[in-house]
Amino acid sequence: MKCFGIDNVPERGGAMLVGNHSGGLPVDGGMVLASLFFARDLPRHATGMVEKFAGNWPFVSEWFSRVGQLPGLPEHALRLLQDGRLLMIFPEGARGTGKLFKDRYRLVQFGTGFMRIALQTGAPIVPFAFIGGEEALPTIYHAKTLAKIVGAPYWPVPPYLVPFPLPLGCEIHYGKPMHFPGTGREPDEVIEGYVEQVKSVVKLLVLRGCALHRQRTDGTFAQEPEDSSSGSSSAAPSSTSGPTDTDSEP
Repeated sequence: MKCFGIDNVPERGGAMLVGNHSGGLPVDGGMVLASLFFARDLPRHATGMVEKFAGNWPFVSEWFSRVGQLPGLPEHALRLLQDGRLLMIFPEGARGTGKLFKDRYRLVQFGTGFMRIALQTGAPIVPFAFIGGEEALPTIYHAKTLAKIVGAPYWPVPPYLVPFPLPLGCEIHYGKPMHFPGTGREPDEVIEGYVEQVKSVVKLLVLRGCALHRQRTDGTFAQEPEDSSSGSSSAAPSSTSGPTDTDSEP
């Protein structure tokens, strides 16, 4: 795995890492955690907000708890940021990991709750793009009946027998921290505008990440990623740029 722009993650203090989901299973979160440990001179741990349905599976929920991940409740997020911790957020939610391979790297709608929490705590938002999960864990079909039986929002069916990651290279591209004014009590229109700015930067990081990866490989990421949500995203603020040239391999 290659990591770019890791220096954009603050060395100390609360911050929110916000990025895209990539792949049929949440290996992207694990790779982000690995980058924070192995690609930094001073390792940091990030806590992710786990989807509520994971609580339906005792073994899975216990495993998440053991590696420091918590149910996605606002009070958990607030406490972590107030304590100066890193918080890992995937605003696409299960809709992001549930994307079919034909829709790879197309961002779906972002939730808005993370923005109100960032404003309440004054935490900076560090956008990132995870590249490679769509190819390592492709989903070509959703087994809806099986998903209903096990209590999951979807059940990924890969083009091969077992849903297990393929040995393909992945990359994480961190962008510069973003800061927004406010207290978290702003009207929905203001919050949605802020969220669209974050989404635009994540989308730009995805586009650049796919392009850079394509230059270094045989063109695995040949499809131009698009925004599949309704409406167009606003332009990214000039103060937030794409990944830096810092390149490390955890």
